[in-house]
Amino acid sequence: MTAEETTSYQVLARKYRPETFSDLIGQEAMVRTLKNAFDADRIAQAFMMTGIRGVGKTTTARIIAKGMNCVGTEGKTGPTTNPCGQCEHCTAISEGRHVDVLEMDAASRTGVDDIREIIDSVHYRAASARFKIYIIDEVHMLSNNAFNALLKTLEEPPAHVKFIFATTEIRKVPVTVLSRCQRFDLRRIEPEEMIKMLQNLATLENASISTEALALITRASEGSARDAQSLLDQAISHGAGETNVDQVRSMLGLADRGRVLDLFEFIMRGQAKEALNELGSQYSDGADPIGIIRDLAEVTHWVSVIKITPDAADDPTVSPDEKARGQAFSQSLPMPILTRTWQLLLKALEEISSAPNAMMAAEMAIIRITHVSDLPSPEQLVKKLTNTQSDTTVVRKESPEGATKDTTSLNYKKTQHTETNSIRNEGNTALALDAETLALQYPTFESVLEVIRKFRDMKLLIDVENSIRLSSYIPGRIEFTPAENSPTDLAQRLGKLLQNWTGFRWAITVVSNCSTETIQEHRNAEEAQLKYEAALHPFVKTVFENFPKASITEIKSQAQIITEAEETRLPEIEGEWDPFEE
Repeated sequence: MTAEETTSYQVLARKYRPETFSDLIGQEAMVRTLKNAFDADRIAQAFMMTGIRGVGKTTTARIIAKGMNCVGTEGKTGPTTNPCGQCEHCTAISEGRHVDVLEMDAASRTGVDDIREIIDSVHYRAASARFKIYIIDEVHMLSNNAFNALLKTLEEPPAHVKFIFATTEIRKVPVTVLSRCQRFDLRRIEPEEMIKMLQNLATLENASISTEALALITRASEGSARDAQSLLDQAISHGAGETNVDQVRSMLGLADRGRVLDLFEFIMRGQAKEALNELGSQYSDGADPIGIIRDLAEVTHWVSVIKITPDAADDPTVSPDEKARGQAFSQSLPMPILTRTWQLLLKALEEISSAPNAMMAAEMAIIRITHVSDLPSPEQLVKKLTNTQSDTTVVRKESPEGATKDTTSLNYKKTQHTETNSIRNEGNTALALDAETLALQYPTFESVLEVIRKFRDMKLLIDVENSIRLSSYIPGRIEFTPAENSPTDLAQRLGKLLQNWTGFRWAITVVSNCSTETIQEHRNAEEAQLKYEAALHPFVKTVFENFPKASITEIKSQAQIITEAEETRLPEIEGEWDPFEE
């Protein structure tokens, strides 16, 4: 053995890789099922391991392979869930050199030819082991033809052949393959178990690392054991054997959790200046702008969950101070504000990712969220607008005949102006102006038709004129009953296109039992009436008497004729020579 080999470092994820089922953490259900199957000699022909990255799929596959082929130190042991780890088969499988345990990466070998090699080799018995085992990692990467080629062999393999598949994308695996396998869903590692595992590894490595730092690593790993081990390995190197939470936070590029909560509090209070100062301070200390926004989104989600499920605050990765502040936020902040903040933060993440300057985009996002945090909810706004519109004045007026009648006056502009001022005082100017603009720009249904004509969507125009029996029209809201043979997607298509063209959201509602005429039916009725009246004219009667097959095809008024003549008339050119003037 060379000096280089003796001094080569092995990362924690490989050094402390589980060798037996007892070494696996957080997978008790799967271990119990496999143990009972091995004890009862009910070992399946194919296994499917699925779960997130780093949760132990490939490791579990190797442990199953060792358990199937383990012969014990005396060479007499049968299949077991407690492989000895010392026999030739266990040793060879652990080192990845066993001739009868074949590992294949489906990400690089996706075709039918690769599967054909497996199909051709399954007929040969194992060289030395009890079973010939094929471990196919990332099996979802196989092509459809490759999956189809494997089906027959997978359904009826030889007795000495076992298949073990591993994948992170179980939905991409055909159901025809899944139905031939025993499926095991490997769970995310719980925070308590993860922290305990990391503490044990730190002890074995003679490294000192605080519990708060381990909690931060656990939170960043998102339930992946390999990610947690890799981060722990990096943290030990970063802290030179003694690591605290500040060092881990700096390593991960995260802002102080307490400072993130301070920033969140400034935003929720509408204190834009203080929020920008705190954002700038965290940025100066090395925090990534997109990381800060991501932390704010995490806090928003956490507070929202606590509001719904108070037990969610009992998280071992959260300090007592954070827990107390989270509970206070959940009690003081209404859910509409939290959901609105969440949506704005998600939008901010997209903007920061594409912005030329991430810090500028983060500042603008903070300003935007700060100024809308105290806006009323949509329910409150609708209620206020409804109350305003229903506020009417009844005026009694005497008719010339002496009778009296009640008339209702909806002073729209005055009411709208008053409501706009009140909403502005509450911070909802934009929505009020939208309602006012809709009423001014699109007062009637004919205004909607003009919009369609402007954008020259002739198909939509024809569908609207022929299929809509208008029940009610309010600027921004259309209710209609579809005519016979009308398109089924008319309401959806009309609403979407109007929103794109006008910039306002339109509510298009389909109602029943409305018998009003469509626009085309109204036109046809008017045209029929005009033709009927024209046919009664003595001159037209005379024409029909002399020409029985004649018919009236079009009727034009004098005004239409004059308008068409003006439109088609050639423009006069000043100074043009006229031969008749001489």
